[in-house]
Amino acid sequence: MQQDSLFTTGTQQPIILLVDNGSRRPQAVFGLRSVAANLSEIVGLKVEPVSLLHSHKIPSEDIDGEAALIVRQRLKLCAQNNENTVIIIPAFIGPSAAISEYLPKVIAEEREENPALNVTICNTLCGDDPTVPDPRLAQILFDHVLAHTHANSPATVAVVDHGTPIKVVNTVRNAIATQVATLCQAHQSTLNHHVIASSMERREGDEYAFNEPLLENLTPSKTHQQHCIAAMLFLLPGRHAGEGGDVSDICDALMADGVFEDIQISKLMSEHPLLALILKDRLAAKYSVALNNLRICI
Repeated sequence: MQQDSLFTTGTQQPIILLVDNGSRRPQAVFGLRSVAANLSEIVGLKVEPVSLLHSHKIPSEDIDGEAALIVRQRLKLCAQNNENTVIIIPAFIGPSAAISEYLPKVIAEEREENPALNVTICNTLCGDDPTVPDPRLAQILFDHVLAHTHANSPATVAVVDHGTPIKVVNTVRNAIATQVATLCQAHQSTLNHHVIASSMERREGDEYAFNEPLLENLTPSKTHQQHCIAAMLFLLPGRHAGEGGDVSDICDALMADGVFEDIQISKLMSEHPLLALILKDRLAAKYSVALNNLRICI
C-alpha cells in the first residue's frame, strides 16, 4: 500500500502508540495488535499497540509469548531509552474520561520523573466536533448493517455502545446513530429499518439516564421489525463485545424471551478497513506538531 508522503522524513521518528482502554481477554490484545500492524503499513511507521489498563495482567503465554504493555509502562521505557517525543492515537470513539482525565494524569506523573517527555494526544475517532462525528464511523456501521439486511426484510437496528457516565460520549453515540438512520433512508434495502441508539449498560441514578434505552429493554417499533441487527459501536473484542461477550448474552436473552425473532450481531468496527484510515488522519493532524517538538529536543 502506498504510504502517505506526510510520514516520509529523514528525521528521527516519534514513538507512536495506538492506545485502547485495555482488557484482560487475549482477543482484545490480538485485535489491537492487528489494527496497529495495519496502521503501521499504511503510514510507513511503527505504531505500537498499548493499553491504558488491564492488558499487562494477561499471562504472556496467552498472547503469543509477547507481554502486553500499558501506557505507564511504555512511558517509563521511553525515559530509559531517551525517547522523549510520543504521539498517542486513542482507539476510542469519543472523548471519554479515560482519555480526557486519566491519560493526562498518567502523562503528568511520568513527566515528574522525566521532564523531557513530550506527549501529543491525537483526537478520538469522532474528530473535533462530538455533535458532528466523522461520517466514516456511521459508514462503517451502515456497511455492517447492510451485510445483515435481507431483501424486503425491515429490521430494528440497535446502534449499541457500552454506555457512559460522560454526556459528551453519549452525544457522539446519538449523532452516529442519526447518521446511520440517514444512510438507511437513502438505500432501498434499508429504507424501512428503524434505527435506535442504545447502551449495553448504565450507572444507577437519574443523572445517567441519558444512556437509555438499554439494549436489554428494546422492543420492535412495529411487528414486522422483529428482525434485529445489533450494530456494534465497539472497536475491539473483549468482555463486552465479540464472541461470548455481554452484548451477545443480552441478545440471546431477548430472543429467548421472544422479544425479537432473531438478532444478528454485526462485526466490530476494527474489522472494517475505514477504521485504519480514520486513525491515519488522526495521526496526520498531530504528526507535524510532534516532529517540531522532536526537532527542538534533539
